[in-house]
Amino acid sequence: MFERASAIGTVVVCAVCALVQNGSGSELQRIDRDDLCVTNGIVSVLPSGQLAIDASSSRAVVRTMAEMAADEVAEIRFRYLGPTRTSKPLASGELRRQIGLKLRAEDTCNLIYVMWHIEPDASVAVSVKRNAGMHIHEQCHAGGYLNLKAQRGVDLPPIRIGDTHSLRAELHGNDLKVAADGKVVWQGGLGSESQSLDGPTGFRTDNARFEFEFYADGPKGSRVQAQPKADPGRCVTSEGD
Repeated sequence: MFERASAIGTVVVCAVCALVQNGSGSELQRIDRDDLCVTNGIVSVLPSGQLAIDASSSRAVVRTMAEMAADEVAEIRFRYLGPTRTSKPLASGELRRQIGLKLRAEDTCNLIYVMWHIEPDASVAVSVKRNAGMHIHEQCHAGGYLNLKAQRGVDLPPIRIGDTHSLRAELHGNDLKVAADGKVVWQGGLGSESQSLDGPTGFRTDNARFEFEFYADGPKGSRVQAQPKADPGRCVTSEGD
């Protein structure tokens, strides 16, 4: 059993050296810690080069991004290490363990979430958070969420401690396809609220520990600095994010 787990870990670590192909055939790039703006929590680097999270809440986006494009692809490959030492309920009061992706993350008030729930349920959830004219957590808090139903979706098995998985989101215009471990688990349109969003990809975790690698679209043309609208040029942190 240990040998099998080690083999899986080796495959994940070896993936660090490779570029991943997205649905359109262009390359995804592995995002290093220095390329991240961590807006909440702590993201550390392991000797293997993988990233690690051991905090009840973490949020991050890519510091640089391609100029606004209709397509956006991101992928996170992770090993679940179990609950965090302390837990922090969501604004709804629910104590949820999850990991997921941010798309078109304009700021903490305006973005798309693709989240893989670990506990208390096992599912992939997609939501658009839209708060016009608001750009920081103190303005929007947990408001503006629109939870979306898939045109196509499947049930997922529970994630066990020590399991290795991947979550991938491909956004083409207004159409989103989400794959878990290479299998499409959510597919559908995002509605009009997502169309005006413009920002980088990123990730989010709640109440769970992970070792992981994060991949995002390579540059399309010139690269520009991803800047929070509320405070251009800075990586803005917030405990409430």
